[in-house]
Amino acid sequence: MTTPAQTESTEAQAATTVVLTDVAAQKVKALIEQEGRDDLRLRVAVQPGGCSGLRYQLFFDERSLDGDVVSGYDGVEVVVDRMSAPYLAGATIDFADRIDAQGFTIDNPNAGSSCACGDSFS
Repeated sequence: MTTPAQTESTEAQAATTVVLTDVAAQKVKALIEQEGRDDLRLRVAVQPGGCSGLRYQLFFDERSLDGDVVSGYDGVEVVVDRMSAPYLAGATIDFADRIDAQGFTIDNPNAGSSCACGDSFS
């Protein structure tokens, strides 16, 4: 049974960190297993560039940087650096494997606008 305090804590965590869906967590876990390493985590970052001003970067990383925000999902750690964290707070990462969409997708409530490719935002 979940108490109201636990629910608030979970909701507060989701609002300040990146959320990884179950499907995305399973895909990340499978990709890390293919790499044959157990020290990798999914790092999500925002960098200048792209057609809308900022672009997303997702990659595997073994580093721990000062100020990293770390969240765990089904055995997978998601890491966001302190500069990217405000841009990604509350964003949800999913994985699609359909004829019309394939790969990781990011639903970011902080994005005022995004380009058609979905790789950049402002």
